[in-house]
Amino acid sequence: MISVLNGPNLNRLGKREPEIYGTTTLEELEADCEAWARELGYTAVCHQSNFEGQLVEWIHRAGDEGFDGVVLNAGAYTHTSVALRDAISSITVPVIEVHISNVHARESFRHHSYIAPVCKGSIAGLGFLGYKLAIQYLSEKA
Repeated sequence: MISVLNGPNLNRLGKREPEIYGTTTLEELEADCEAWARELGYTAVCHQSNFEGQLVEWIHRAGDEGFDGVVLNAGAYTHTSVALRDAISSITVPVIEVHISNVHARESFRHHSYIAPVCKGSIAGLGFLGYKLAIQYLSEKA
């Protein structure tokens, strides 16, 4: 089982800055993630929250309940959250950091990730394909 976690404002996909994020909605992205995982013989469990503590809880759950990996788009919490960093460090399940846009080509405050050093890998700027690649990687490493 693979946990796909999306952080703050990703519930606004399809509406928020379509020139950056496109017009695909979160519901469509989650359906794609579920299909990609299913093709590889896995189940994707998708969640989105605007609340940091809820994301921490889902990360803990992935570690405690034997998930094969976590795909995490922490949104803005990537650049601010020591709590998410510590949650990732507290589990042995691999976590792949994913960003739809190329955060390194955007505002300078987006260039630093608190979570990257404790993630197995990071994918940025490949749009929704980043999620597919993360799921594929986790399925091969499980």
